[in-house]
Amino acid sequence: MKRLIFAMVAGLAASGCATLTNDPMTAVAISFSDGSDGQCVFENKRGRWPTPIPITVMVRRSDDPLKWQCKTDDGRETVGSIPSTMDAKIVASAVFLDFGITDSITDKHRIYPASFVIPVPKKKDATAALNPPQMTGE
Repeated sequence: MKRLIFAMVAGLAASGCATLTNDPMTAVAISFSDGSDGQCVFENKRGRWPTPIPITVMVRRSDDPLKWQCKTDDGRETVGSIPSTMDAKIVASAVFLDFGITDSITDKHRIYPASFVIPVPKKKDATAALNPPQMTGE
């Protein structure tokens, strides 16, 4: 009976550890809200990834947000960040194996959303800028 309980605890500990099961890199599918193309630089404390958009980019897991600086092909710019969250597997790791020490050092327990849409400002209407609305004297 003791062997069975030990085997079950050992199995849970090994399956729950994010360090053993999570790759340090994670994929995030990125696109602009209006479907346009462009360039972005993604950055967190673990690295920097310049890339064209739309794309699925591999980024390093981190406990800080994944910041972006983007520019569409027609010149519109946007900045912001994607928050990282804690993977549920860390709970098992913390309880059963190493109290979460390894995961807190490597950040392998952190996740970013699998896909993210970056909001971009609307295009300015060139004809409206050339022909401003006229006031009428009614």
